[in-house]
Amino acid sequence: MRRRIRNRRHKRPDRTLRFLYHTRPGRMLLKPLTCRPVSKVSGKFLDSPMSKPLIRPFVRKNNIDLKDFYADDLRCFNDCFTRKIREPLRPIDRDPGTLIAPCDGLLSVYPIEGDTVLPVKQSRYTLPDLLEDDRLARRYRDGLCLVFRLCVHHYHRYCYLDNGTKGENRFLPGKLHTVRPVALAAGPVFTQNCRELTLLNTDNFGPVTQVEVGAMLVGKILNHHGAGPISRGQEKGMFLYGGSTVILLLEKGRATLNGDLLEASARGEEVPVQMGQSIGKAC
Repeated sequence: MRRRIRNRRHKRPDRTLRFLYHTRPGRMLLKPLTCRPVSKVSGKFLDSPMSKPLIRPFVRKNNIDLKDFYADDLRCFNDCFTRKIREPLRPIDRDPGTLIAPCDGLLSVYPIEGDTVLPVKQSRYTLPDLLEDDRLARRYRDGLCLVFRLCVHHYHRYCYLDNGTKGENRFLPGKLHTVRPVALAAGPVFTQNCRELTLLNTDNFGPVTQVEVGAMLVGKILNHHGAGPISRGQEKGMFLYGGSTVILLLEKGRATLNGDLLEASARGEEVPVQMGQSIGKAC
């Protein structure tokens, strides 16, 4: 399937975000906006029937065809945002040797350099900072990091990439910056944002850590399951309103990514992918 590649270097940044992240007055305004209480208040409103009038303009602006989703009874805006897609529209590649995308989004692939430093978009940070766990970070030394950036128009549910078992979800509290490139250029916001991580012991790719990263005005990262068995394509969870990110960490030598993905990332480009789509192979 032919995919259109987006170049983030030439994308004109949002003027409001540039003001917030790159000017002194903007940074003063940004501080309260990134606090979790503000996000919780926004989330409560978007969960309430009072938010229902926002649905029609959101659907129209983002060219969403609600016929593609189970959307007969939308009681609030977040019902629309977390709408479940009809299964034939997101087929899961069932080949056990295929690495699939766990979500819709814009994908970038990065080699993990040495044992810690990870180049993500225009900022750099360490795996111990991302995971808050030095021992777990060492597991992915010289491995691969896959970053799936979800925009507001994307499908905001995500799945397990393989059969296996999972540990308990671990929530790491923090602030809630946007995950737009203009914000990422200002600093390593992934290590500051609220995030939830899960260790997946997969049948075909070994231990994989999946990290869901919340963003500005995301009321919640909602994962469905605790520790136990998992299956390829099974829904893992969803994000409520806002742009968000899913990160996969793979050990060295566990998978090879499709060549066009690595080439695009090296050029600073993001590749649109859909949940269940093949993006690589097991080694």
